[in-house]
Amino acid sequence: MRCRAAGGPPPRMEAMRLRRRRSVLYRGPGGAAGQRGAGAAGGPAPLLALTVALRTLNCFLVRTSFVPDEYWQSLEVAHRMVFNWEWAHGLRGYSYPLIFASIYKALQLLAKDDVQLLIWVPRLAQAVLAAFADVKLYSLVQHLENAETAKCVYFCQLCSWFTWYSCTRTLTNTMETLLTIFALSYYPIKGSKMGSSCKYLALIALAVVIRPTAVIPWIPLVFSHFLQEERKADFILHHCIPVGLVTVGTSLIIDRVFFGEWVLVQLNFLKFNVLQNLGTRYGSHPWHWYFTQGLPVILGTHLPFFIHGCVLAPKRYRLFLVAVIWTVLVYSTLSHKEFRFIYPVLPFCMFFCGYSLKRLKTWKKPAASLLLLSSALPALYTGLVHQRGALDVVSHVQQLCESSDRAQAFVFFMMPCHSTPFYSHVHCPLRMRFLECPPDLTGNESYIDEADAFYSNPLDWLNKEFYNDTLLPSHLIFFSVLEQEISSFLALRGYEKTATVFHTHVPEGRVGSHIYVYRKKTEMNHNRRSVSRLKT
Repeated sequence: MRCRAAGGPPPRMEAMRLRRRRSVLYRGPGGAAGQRGAGAAGGPAPLLALTVALRTLNCFLVRTSFVPDEYWQSLEVAHRMVFNWEWAHGLRGYSYPLIFASIYKALQLLAKDDVQLLIWVPRLAQAVLAAFADVKLYSLVQHLENAETAKCVYFCQLCSWFTWYSCTRTLTNTMETLLTIFALSYYPIKGSKMGSSCKYLALIALAVVIRPTAVIPWIPLVFSHFLQEERKADFILHHCIPVGLVTVGTSLIIDRVFFGEWVLVQLNFLKFNVLQNLGTRYGSHPWHWYFTQGLPVILGTHLPFFIHGCVLAPKRYRLFLVAVIWTVLVYSTLSHKEFRFIYPVLPFCMFFCGYSLKRLKTWKKPAASLLLLSSALPALYTGLVHQRGALDVVSHVQQLCESSDRAQAFVFFMMPCHSTPFYSHVHCPLRMRFLECPPDLTGNESYIDEADAFYSNPLDWLNKEFYNDTLLPSHLIFFSVLEQEISSFLALRGYEKTATVFHTHVPEGRVGSHIYVYRKKTEMNHNRRSVSRLKT
């Protein structure tokens, strides 16, 4: 039996506690501040209601596109699409899309499968889940520290511009981050009485099924737990292995049903992104990018608070900092880098930001005001303005579903592949096509996908692809940077511009500032215009 610490409970009570909780990590120090709150999310019910309302507002104030994956790894798959190359190659599982497929099925059974509901209900569900995660984070800090620190962390979490921008999107990275917060609330950090090995390991396992890289931030945390665990064999045999087997087994069965064969998508994901490093086809960055740009950008004006909090926070929270640094270092070894990849470390960072804000004392209110105002601008701009065209242009396509000539309509998106959502945002049997970009998994160095072949010579590609007028699409949708290059094709084949949609103030490469919608002139309209010109 372990000798009791000075000022601790009597030996008999200590023994009883050890029988109830095997790990010393679950035993908090005497007089630990904070108690676990009541309510469905582990926090006060009024706070949960307020947070749900805020995240719902958050959802409706994000009307822009971030990356193709928020549709093509979730909603499009849930909409029973077969165009997505990733699922054809088994690089992602069906476990995450099944969540949205369930929502779609419920709407269908209720005869409420209107396109607007198909668009907004999944995002609102994501918003509610994000609100629960916010309150879980508040409850954890309140339990470990006190209500004042918890309020500061909660405030920093709500003020994070990148969290505002991302938390209501149907991205696997978003779900990975939310599950990380839930798992963290059950992690047996010193001083916590809320710890549960089974619960936090199960949540990690679920996150890994959804996105295999979710394991990265948890490697130092699980390893630390293992080192401090008194009964290491029991931890492995009775917690890690059963949780892993159940989760992976369930994932295998789900993917077996939909792929029609046994596929271990987590292994395929590892081969594609790490061993073969094929992610570089989507761009590459220098090794230091996450340190010099990635983390500073997603933190924004929280950065000085984060640094200050790292200096002030007690030693027991250094493990959270280790998780942040470790995650950034691991991702830095991969050539392809994106801001969203390190989104799961933001909750750890918010802990330090809140700790800093709480310690500012007399400067707390001015600092909080500065944090709120400085974060609101990028949050609103990225949520309402930047890259909104990818969604706005789909509303023009939706109008074709109600037109009398829907059966003859043929929409061709001449854009970088997966630039816009597809049938999940149209929801009618409209003929549509986009430039495809399936990855080459055979190692063929001379491989060129359809999108790259198109952009190498757009005019030549169009003339070859549509050599016969009967094959021509009724509508062409493309970025403004392409217009001049294909202007002769548009004029010769009788297309006219019908809509100009703003997309971004920062055009880059194949992505223009606007999106154009061109419609092929009907024979009647074409003859009328010709007669009008002759009279003139």
